[in-house]
Amino acid sequence: MSGVYLLSAPLSPERLDEIVRSHWGVENQPHWRLDVVMKEEDQDRTRLGNGPENPAVLRHLAPNAMQKEGSKGSLRGKFKRAGWNDAYLTRLLALF
Repeated sequence: MSGVYLLSAPLSPERLDEIVRSHWGVENQPHWRLDVVMKEEDQDRTRLGNGPENPAVLRHLAPNAMQKEGSKGSLRGKFKRAGWNDAYLTRLLALF
């Protein structure tokens, strides 16, 4: 799939490729994290009132709190640990 790009400066094909890849890397990185680590975002069928926004805010805050918490491990592992260990969950919630 190719795209059309409007540029204000002439660029070499190599430089244009760098810029396009950089743009999509920034665009996709947070979405990848939400899609892969928190699969339920795509499966959420909440549609009325503030229902869709409330869990979306929490889904964005949770990985940030887990990264800020500082212990080693993957985000997926930290989600599991938060589900199994009340002390760890309490430590994460204190970061909000």
